[in-house]
Amino acid sequence: MTMSVEQLWSLPETALVGAYAEARRRYAEKKFERDTQRARLEWMRAKLFVNTQGNVTERKMAVDVSEELARKGQEVREMTRDLDMLKIDVDVIDTMIRLRGAHGAPPVHAEEAAEKPAEPEGE
Repeated sequence: MTMSVEQLWSLPETALVGAYAEARRRYAEKKFERDTQRARLEWMRAKLFVNTQGNVTERKMAVDVSEELARKGQEVREMTRDLDMLKIDVDVIDTMIRLRGAHGAPPVHAEEAAEKPAEPEGE
């Protein structure tokens, strides 16, 4: 995160909402990039499996021992870690917004509204 919690707390509401929007944008971009890499990795595994000679066990073993696929898999895992860190940033800013009440009162759920007794009319 580029800002500490104390800095976020002291930001005006408009800047805090802007930081939240920016964090969400970065998270969405990184998630798209990671999902694309994950799909490419699966495609490479499937392609290697189909193009390898032998029975199913031998094909699976060839896919498992491929150094290139292992390296790509490690890259995807690292991207997932970075994505998790961005999600933490988004969650921290969201929590800060909620604590400061920038979005008003939290929504009332239907169950909570049904539990409250109705006030008698005309009394």
